[in-house]
Amino acid sequence: MKKLANQLLQKIKSEKPLIHNITNFVVMNHTANILLAIGASPVMAHSMKEVEEMASIAGALVLNIGTLEDDWVNSMICAGKAANKKGIPVVLDPVGSGATALRTDSVKRIMSELNISVLRGNASEIFSLSTSDIKTRGVDSSLLVSDEIIESGKKLAKEKNCIIAISGEEDFITDGNRSFSVKNGHPLMTKVTGTGCGLTAVIAAFCSVAGRDLLEPTVAAFGFYGLCAEISAGVSEKPGSFSVAFIDTIYSAGEREIDSLLKAMVL
Repeated sequence: MKKLANQLLQKIKSEKPLIHNITNFVVMNHTANILLAIGASPVMAHSMKEVEEMASIAGALVLNIGTLEDDWVNSMICAGKAANKKGIPVVLDPVGSGATALRTDSVKRIMSELNISVLRGNASEIFSLSTSDIKTRGVDSSLLVSDEIIESGKKLAKEKNCIIAISGEEDFITDGNRSFSVKNGHPLMTKVTGTGCGLTAVIAAFCSVAGRDLLEPTVAAFGFYGLCAEISAGVSEKPGSFSVAFIDTIYSAGEREIDSLLKAMVL
């Protein structure tokens, strides 16, 4: 996994893939800066008049429902169909799914009309898509990654033919057949708005240069992102300066940091 993470990181830096984001107002600037730091080229485009054209030339497409509007869902589906037609990875972040019917129903609609490559969310968000018993408070996860969540994730991955990537104290990533855990990260990540959305964008960057099998590249993205947070927490223990240090570390971290810190294992 460490070798793959190094290879993909270097490809991102050399190829500078275009990552098309239809994302929320809260995180647009933060997400763009994270993508620039890792070496990718971000674009934020949500108008129906251009999303199909933009998605067609991108290396990957990020769909993030954080500040949801009906028109944006239509744009997401339009862009996603263009990406699907070209075989471009589509990474979906179901922000706050389970909090309201609008959010949950919108994610289900997107997943029914598109081929999603990676679905990345916290345990509550992911579990809300397979049961009506979950209620979450927006982006906060009310669940820990448990055996029940793991089995639900595997089942959903098989049903939707996509990778399910669940963020938590220990991350869980599966395609329904093979599964991995990642133990990188730091609690300060939960104190900075948009950190999860940034992870979704980094996953898209890794997938954009990875070829057809996206499970291990997704695991590598989780590990790299989490270890950058660990390093940054050593620079600052306060959220404002941690956020700055985090982007700096994403920019500067490389083979040495990956080889010494990445913690991913097969389950």
